[in-house]
Amino acid sequence: METAQKIFEPIDVDSVSEAVVAQIEQLIISGVLKSGQKLPSERELAELTEVSRPKVRDAIKVLEDRGLVTVRHGDGTFIADLTGAALSPAMVDLYARHAEAFFDYLEFRRELEGYAAYLAARRATDHDRAIIGDIIARMAVAHEKADPTEEAELDVGLHAAIADAAHNSMLVHVMGSIYELMQRGIFYNREQLYRRPGGARDKLLAQHQAIAKGVLEGDPDAAAAAAEAHLDFVRTEFSADNTVESRSRTARKRLGLYEMSIEKAKSRRARSG
Repeated sequence: METAQKIFEPIDVDSVSEAVVAQIEQLIISGVLKSGQKLPSERELAELTEVSRPKVRDAIKVLEDRGLVTVRHGDGTFIADLTGAALSPAMVDLYARHAEAFFDYLEFRRELEGYAAYLAARRATDHDRAIIGDIIARMAVAHEKADPTEEAELDVGLHAAIADAAHNSMLVHVMGSIYELMQRGIFYNREQLYRRPGGARDKLLAQHQAIAKGVLEGDPDAAAAAAEAHLDFVRTEFSADNTVESRSRTARKRLGLYEMSIEKAKSRRARSG
């Protein structure tokens, strides 16, 4: 309730139900309310907007008819899945089978992340900076604890917070769909990246700190460059992984052939003996 009080405002106009609709629609467009988020209860919304419950009920019905919310009886009202899946299940499977397509995904992300960081450095409010500062501080704590799972979770949280701070509604929703795929581990295991040898965890923390620093200090060029350098690093690391895996597969095949030749030689000696 206390958190909700910060985003909903009292309604003081004649067409109160439409005003409630307009307020919620604006919160969706701006990315404050996102797909899957639960709205306050009808009673709570009535108190927060200072509108009668029947008017709130009318507003929810309008939003439901417009496909913006989903009412689950006994569970509550939720923002509908407005952006849909970023990729169809068939395309996700295709990416999983073809590593080269994964690098297209990284290339796409690199451009969006750089642009988001650039805009965030120019547009972030004090509230945005407070969120980003808190996340980067928690990342440092997780790093000290050597907790790759938490580091990976905060990784997504930081990028999402920076996208939010860009204050571009289209960017917020597109990036939100991409981050959902990241959280589900569709393309790669983020925790594995943090477990790589060679100081990868230290480098990742430094990269995220550089992105946050550019945003927090209002330096668009530095923020964008840091975000792009971060995605370049991720690409390099996974390229190395693919190379190692490819070499391992080749070596396993060679070992198999070698063992077969040894067995054949033993068999020949046994027959000749």
